Amino acid sequence: MRSRTFLLEIVMIAVAVAFLFPVYALVTLSLKDPGQISQAPLALPNPPTTANFGEAWSAAALGPSLMNSTVITVVSLVALIGLGSFAAYFLARTATRLGYALYVLFLLGIVLPFQLGMIPLYGLVNDLGLIGTHTGMIVFYTGIQLPFTIFLYTGFIRALPREYASAAQIDGASHLTAFTRVVFPLLRPITGTVLILNAVFIWNDFFTPLLYLGGSGFETVPVSVFAFVGQYVSDYGLVFAGLVLAALPIVAVFLVLQKYVIKGFSSGLKG
Repeated sequence: MRSRTFLLEIVMIAVAVAFLFPVYALVTLSLKDPGQISQAPLALPNPPTTANFGEAWSAAALGPSLMNSTVITVVSLVALIGLGSFAAYFLARTATRLGYALYVLFLLGIVLPFQLGMIPLYGLVNDLGLIGTHTGMIVFYTGIQLPFTIFLYTGFIRALPREYASAAQIDGASHLTAFTRVVFPLLRPITGTVLILNAVFIWNDFFTPLLYLGGSGFETVPVSVFAFVGQYVSDYGLVFAGLVLAALPIVAVFLVLQKYVIKGFSSGLKG
């Protein structure tokens, strides 16, 4: 092993430790009672206790919050994948000025921060009677994340040979049939990337649910955890147990789909 390689490995190990330390502290503190936390907060729990998780689940009302977050996230992802992939197929396969103008318009949707339109958006959602509902949040997230989704899908579709869809159309398939039966199954890598990136954003978003769902009884996990932490801020074991429970679903999704993230990006960049 050369000295340069050895130094690089030392740096990578140090970076990994820096990233893993917050996770270690989060899990360790969630498994301790108040006495252990006051004596040695960063030591391994001895003995570990799981009572914090049951208390945090009840105190933070995480059951309804997890259901609300799951419904909003899943339906938004389905809408994003359906609309985004189909729109990207049109943009990637058309060479008209209209198609180029639409693509540039969607790119502007990525560049411009949605916070610039929060006040008029809130007024529009309120006028439609969707404040405090799942539907309002689903429509909001679909519209906000659609430009980014189309951008990812378009780059990937441009890298696919046109012959796949052309062969299906020669056999009598329509554009819709060729897309759903031939092209869309080939989009599995980028679909995994779209799923995980959008899911992380929607699941972890705090400000928008606080604004649109606050006090409605349909609060998502970040809003419920925020209220829970404010109420039990002095009980660190309970607080960290609630944070672990709130993070587990999205971490599990990420671990399942992580292999598609880099694969989808690398394949899309070829186009």
